[in-house]
Amino acid sequence: MAWTHYQRVLAILMVITGSLNTLSVKYADLQIVKGQDEEPRHFNHPFMQSSFMFLGEMSCMLLFKIAFCYYTRQMNGSVDSNSLTKGSRNFSPLVLLAPAMCDMFATSLMYVGLNMTYASSFQMLRGAVIVFTGILSVGFLDRKLGSREWFGISLIINGLSLVGMSDFIMQNDSSVSTNSIITGDLLIICAQVITAVQMVVEEKYVSGLDIPALQAVGWEGVFGFIGICLAMIPLNYIYALPPFANNSRGTLEATVDAFVQIGNSIHLLMAIIGMTVSIAFFNFAGVSVTKEMSATTRMVLDSVRTLVIWAFSLAFQWQTFHYLQLIGFAVLLIGMSCYNNIVVPQLFRKIQCRLGRRQPQQDEESIITTAADDVADKNE
Repeated sequence: MAWTHYQRVLAILMVITGSLNTLSVKYADLQIVKGQDEEPRHFNHPFMQSSFMFLGEMSCMLLFKIAFCYYTRQMNGSVDSNSLTKGSRNFSPLVLLAPAMCDMFATSLMYVGLNMTYASSFQMLRGAVIVFTGILSVGFLDRKLGSREWFGISLIINGLSLVGMSDFIMQNDSSVSTNSIITGDLLIICAQVITAVQMVVEEKYVSGLDIPALQAVGWEGVFGFIGICLAMIPLNYIYALPPFANNSRGTLEATVDAFVQIGNSIHLLMAIIGMTVSIAFFNFAGVSVTKEMSATTRMVLDSVRTLVIWAFSLAFQWQTFHYLQLIGFAVLLIGMSCYNNIVVPQLFRKIQCRLGRRQPQQDEESIITTAADDVADKNE
């Protein structure tokens, strides 16, 4: 099935804004700016970065309200048919509270990890969410995983191991210890457990509500922003050692120090703006891609996003190239494709048919280039 113009725009928007978001966060981390004590330091404020992210998500609520008011005044029923506003509005916003809290914890943990490791590794290691989502779905959604899914999970684990090994081998920056990079990688993987919980909760309690994408992202932004702001109060008084607390106060977060650093650097300010704006568009595009096309399409686009981030990091010498990372990403991609039943399983069946070990099924040729979700839709 050919994509519509709107779907193509969503796909491009997701790749561009998703890449820009991760790169903006990492660019902010790399900035060395004078803080509250006039000492130049890296911008090490992951919890503040999380608050800016949720602020960006909150802006989606404003956009939804503007679009809703505009199409309501049209008096032609477009409010129920337009892609920005269509969907159910009879739901309790509190149903999004639990996913938002999971998002808050996971994002904060990932940003702490990103501060210690490479942007490309950050993006690749997020593929671990499939492993944990699959396992949790068995326990809480009564889902049964077949041999294809388990094989995909095993490939993903191997791919993650290779990516982690590449980080260990290619570490050549004296300002960042190997232990910090490995710790960052582990924190990112741990965050995927929380993200998996979020996905399971959303599938169990939210997916059937047909909430408009902008409104869903907006409410999660509201809850997440309130949650992270409350969390930062004690974090400003909890002392820790570098690299977890590399700021003027020596605490896990130093809010005033963060604003001072932002005020002292136009480059840092632009990175924060880029992060805030891009996350709003990325979340809207991501939810819309899943809704308009399929979750498998979103996975493929996320892989393209990973390639963009990796290419950018290499081009601007944020990291060095190592073949293990390339192999690890390839194994990750194959594993995710197997798990989501995209291309690889169909190619395997086609090879079996060519070798005479399996009878071809109807429309098998066309399935090779079609996402599994789309095949199911055609057969219904």
